[in-house]
Amino acid sequence: MNRLKQRWGVTSNFQLVIIFIVFAITGSASAWLSRPFCEWLNITKEDFGGWFTLIRLIIIFPIYQVLLVAIGTLFGQFNFFWNFEKKMLKSLGLGFLFKK
Repeated sequence: MNRLKQRWGVTSNFQLVIIFIVFAITGSASAWLSRPFCEWLNITKEDFGGWFTLIRLIIIFPIYQVLLVAIGTLFGQFNFFWNFEKKMLKSLGLGFLFKK
C-alpha cells in the first residue's frame, strides 16, 4: 500500500480509499452508460456479432476518460485524476492533446 501511495503521490490512506472508490464508480458507470449510447447509435449485437464487444469497449473508453475526471472532481480529487488522465493518454500516444 505504501508503494502505491508513494508512486501516486498520495499522502493518506483516506485519500487512497477515495481514489479507489472513484475508480470503482467510474468503471461501473461507464459500462452502464455504454449500453444506452450503443442503442442510441443503433449498434446491436445482432448487427455486429463478434465485433459488438470490441465496438462497445471502444465506446466505453472516451466515456470512462470523461467520467474519471468528473467523478474525481466531485470527490475532491481533481488534481490527482487530471494528472492521471494526462499520463495515461500520453502513454497511449495522445500526448499531443496536452502540449503547452
